[in-house]
Amino acid sequence: MTSALSRRTAMTALIGALGLGASACTARGGDTEAGDGGSVEGFPLTLVDCDTDVLLEAPPERVVLLDSAPVTTLDGLGVLDRVVARAGSFPGGYYDTDLTARLDAIPVLSEDIDTTGHLQISQEVVIAQRPDLVLGLPDGVTREGLAAAGADVLMPRSYCGGLEERAGFEMLFEEIAAYGAVFDRAAEAEALVSSLQERIDTAAARPHGVSTAAVLYASAGGGPVYAYGAASMATAQLDALGIENVFAGTAQRVFESGAEPLLAADPDLLIVLHEGTTDEEEMLAALLGGSRLDALRAVREKAVLPLLFNFTEPASPLIVDGLERIGDRLAQQEPA
Repeated sequence: MTSALSRRTAMTALIGALGLGASACTARGGDTEAGDGGSVEGFPLTLVDCDTDVLLEAPPERVVLLDSAPVTTLDGLGVLDRVVARAGSFPGGYYDTDLTARLDAIPVLSEDIDTTGHLQISQEVVIAQRPDLVLGLPDGVTREGLAAAGADVLMPRSYCGGLEERAGFEMLFEEIAAYGAVFDRAAEAEALVSSLQERIDTAAARPHGVSTAAVLYASAGGGPVYAYGAASMATAQLDALGIENVFAGTAQRVFESGAEPLLAADPDLLIVLHEGTTDEEEMLAALLGGSRLDALRAVREKAVLPLLFNFTEPASPLIVDGLERIGDRLAQQEPA
């Protein structure tokens, strides 16, 4: 197994190369020197985002958030003050008091979330904010429409599809490196990666007695149950803790799952992701109560951990918070 030191060295080298092969995008910077006509070194910056070329002439100044996942990355880089509006679900459980207060001060465009967790918003509402960068691309909003209004779009690689490799925390580090390049904050990105790696190493070193786990997403209103496979950050979290994701044999990031595969696997731990739009006990009761899933050993032994969605997906500093929360839950299961 690769040592923590060699992983950290590799990530530092990656960031020094401006995040080449980065998760949401591959970055190719220009050679313009800062102060030459007001330009910034490394710009214009060409990115490949979900197989789409994106050209940034300068670091963005007006950002619209259509996804909560980038919040802690932007905060860690010191550029959250560039967000002029946000839309979606931003549960307070993700953030400390200070960050929550700063988020609350950002104007909200929409909080309309459907039963599968997808944001409902019109493109015109987004364009009216005059963004130069939009993070996230919900249904009804298109790259072409935003580009015509002068706004670029970036997406987490997890949402781009086509992932074939087993997920690892390198995906998180690459995502941070890419944002560091976009916002001209390479040094801050390197420091953020270093601090996150230390936390990952600490969480991974904690002892526990759990061998297997499954990670599910509970649709609101009794909709389909989804499970997370090899390409999900859920697998990266479980791998770090030495726990087998019972669905890691499935290459997909997320897929619809019936009761039978879960019952056959009968994992030691069940992690249930949700958007925070309903009470956790109500959410678990709707998912497990009166269904065949209540026969799972994890359910009978109360080894069920509800977790806000961004604590596991997509790659952001919040997944390290999620890793620590899973570790805390495992510690509670340990016999005295």
